[in-house]
Amino acid sequence: MRREFDSMDDSARLIAQVQRAIAQHTPLRIRGSDSKRFLGRDVQGEELDTRSHRGIVAYDPTELVITARAGTPLVELNTVLDDTDQMLPCEPPLFDGNGTAGGAVASGLSGPRRPWAGSMRDFVLGCRVITGDGDHLRFGGQVMKNVAGYDMSRLLAGSFGSLGVLTEVSLKVLPKPRERRTFALTLGADDAMRELSAWRKAALPVSGACYLDGKLHVRLEGGSGSVKSAVERIGGDEIDCAFWDALRDHQLPFFADTRPLWRLSLPNATPLMPLPGDVLTDWAGAQRWLKSEAPAAEIRRLAHAAGGHATCFTPSPEREPFQPLAAPLLRYQRQLKRRLDPNGVLNPGRLYADL
Repeated sequence: MRREFDSMDDSARLIAQVQRAIAQHTPLRIRGSDSKRFLGRDVQGEELDTRSHRGIVAYDPTELVITARAGTPLVELNTVLDDTDQMLPCEPPLFDGNGTAGGAVASGLSGPRRPWAGSMRDFVLGCRVITGDGDHLRFGGQVMKNVAGYDMSRLLAGSFGSLGVLTEVSLKVLPKPRERRTFALTLGADDAMRELSAWRKAALPVSGACYLDGKLHVRLEGGSGSVKSAVERIGGDEIDCAFWDALRDHQLPFFADTRPLWRLSLPNATPLMPLPGDVLTDWAGAQRWLKSEAPAAEIRRLAHAAGGHATCFTPSPEREPFQPLAAPLLRYQRQLKRRLDPNGVLNPGRLYADL
């Protein structure tokens, strides 16, 4: 049954500010709660704050779709979903607890369940966005089969506000698993990767796999029978499932290290390789968090050699946050930016200096 919620529509102010910035050629720094300001290059410009444009617009649990304004806190959205035993399967990080729905989509970040459930981009059904021409447009819809405009909605996921100002997002949600348990197994790193490969072939209900400090942490989710069977196979010591929330939000002691934090995104089943620093392996090996003082060029060379890329979560003048694009991709990115933000006022330089 469709539910009604209190919400605040501040789209008129946001549209007016974008249109004014276009007329005056004033760059805009688009922000929500600023929980992800550390990720990406700093933007110098007039602040456009989306937090006043907030609230859940529509939610129909039977249709597995929730629509929220960009400034809606993720905590609020998750609370509403909890009440009906549903969830955002991609587990977007909260970081300081103030992350917003718009920021979650704009950053495109996903949590520990991502390899098994999909990324944030996969759950974006539609959106409303203020374009670089000052128009307020709607793309996509509230069902997966609505293909018209769906690619545009997906394109905005991970664009960090450089292609448009998200004002509203429609997200696919799923029922929570009936049972959820987490176990820690003391294993060597190579043995842990071999076990994960075997469990994958056996189709065990794994929804989280992280290797840290000599232990493989595994989350099992699903029906009671399948989880019980998997528990009997993998063994280990049961621990609190809150481990995954701490991992998602970088609250584990590993992340407190003051050295720069790098995220290496690698192909599935990439063998373990020596890295210059301390490593936390997530996504069953497809994501490696690295704490290291090594030069950016060395870290990116290692990631590239493995078929992946590296993002610096502690950027500085000597460390660009995002992997430099190859010439053909940079050309497409420039063309896209010119087409969607012809006046160059939306988060200029957030992703790359020459954009």
